[in-house]
Amino acid sequence: MLDRLTHALRTHHPDRPAVLHHTRTGTTRTRIRRGDLADLADGYAAALHARRLTPGATLGLALRPGPRALAALLAAHRLGLRTAVLDPTVGPDVLAAHLALAQPALILADATAQAAAGWAAPLARRADLRLPPLRTLGPVATLGPRLPGCAPRLRPATTPAPAHRPDPDTDAVIVFTSGTTARPRAVVHTHASLTAALHTVTELVRPRPDSTVLGGTFFVLAPALAAGATVALPARTPTALARQLTRLTPAHTYLTPPQLRAALAAGAHLTGTLWTGSAPADATLLRRAKTAGAHQAWSVYALTELFPAAAVEEADKSAHTGDGDLVGHPLPGIRTRLADDGELHLTGPGARHRYLGREPDPWIRTGDRATLTPDGRIVLAGRLKDMVLRGARNIYPGLYEPALHIPGVELALLVGVPDGHGDERLVALVQPAAGTDPHILRTRLDAPLQRMGAARPDALLFGTVPLTGRSRKPDRAAASAHCARELTR
Repeated sequence: MLDRLTHALRTHHPDRPAVLHHTRTGTTRTRIRRGDLADLADGYAAALHARRLTPGATLGLALRPGPRALAALLAAHRLGLRTAVLDPTVGPDVLAAHLALAQPALILADATAQAAAGWAAPLARRADLRLPPLRTLGPVATLGPRLPGCAPRLRPATTPAPAHRPDPDTDAVIVFTSGTTARPRAVVHTHASLTAALHTVTELVRPRPDSTVLGGTFFVLAPALAAGATVALPARTPTALARQLTRLTPAHTYLTPPQLRAALAAGAHLTGTLWTGSAPADATLLRRAKTAGAHQAWSVYALTELFPAAAVEEADKSAHTGDGDLVGHPLPGIRTRLADDGELHLTGPGARHRYLGREPDPWIRTGDRATLTPDGRIVLAGRLKDMVLRGARNIYPGLYEPALHIPGVELALLVGVPDGHGDERLVALVQPAAGTDPHILRTRLDAPLQRMGAARPDALLFGTVPLTGRSRKPDRAAASAHCARELTR
């Protein structure tokens, strides 16, 4: 698929726009043309080759989605490198653990991410962006414009780099998902599984040549550009996004449920097919999308380990009157099974190969309880895992709860509380140790809460953490219910 993408960029109208962006003044401009994107990928490949990155080496990417990030991924593919996707918003301790596990030979970071580790750290904290000091990241190069204090730029080179055709079973990309700071969990996709996932998206969506697609993720950019479409990156504010949708009339629009809700509230008019995922999307939201003009509105069930797994259109989702959340038929090649406790297991050609540092396992434990209808459709019945889903971000309490156990804290949990719109609020429930002044403890907790970055809780409550079972483990369900009651008082 990535080879086909590079070829398509050069041969299918290379002078046409590849990526559009919405400016602050409300106009849409070409970010980069198709042929220029292919040249940029070749230039990055040559520059990385000049730095002696050899096949199998790990390249870390701390970049915002967009053409430079895509060009870097294409360059890594050309050289046979393994790419580790790094998220600067997870907080400095978690990011340091991710880097220790992936051990990248080089990190490509944009100026914004680097500034957040240095002179702009006070401003970055307001945006939940926290990084360790730059010197602790390892070898770093700046991709794109450079700001003072940033590492030297990786300038595209002109000497052609030798193409390396990787074995389909070798590692292509690492994406961190969960685990603990001491033992991070990272999904490893091979070239074969990544290609299979991209083909599944292409067959599901079927982007048309010379059409416009709105979306910003890799699984939007790569299939759409390979098909000859132009991709528009979503505007950042709801009002600008609503104007952008009206002006572009995209054939396909990819938005997370929070983005979609905000755009609809701003009066967005939709066209073509609407796709939403990364967080629950109920039938009501899909119906609102069709009322706003979408011809079809699809909810996609996907995991980092298997993208995408299932999809359902609004009409089928609305027709489901049973318990649970209908997420649709498994997509071609996806197989399902249910464990004894009702957990949904999935496998297929696009399934991750393994978790980094662990043995391969073809079956993915989703952490979701589910049932299967007689015709094989998947109906979710709640999560078994502790993961909290806020907005479109998966937050794993095990990563952050240890930081809350400071002197004066007896027990602490992070739990999700439903907000009534299909989303969750993240709440820290802290049980003070006997004799501890809660007012003093609240002040002491400011620092660890700030270090959580984008996982910072929406609310901090003091109270007794419920316990359950013979071993008296913390009862997360009871804690969530307790927090929900407290927040409504």
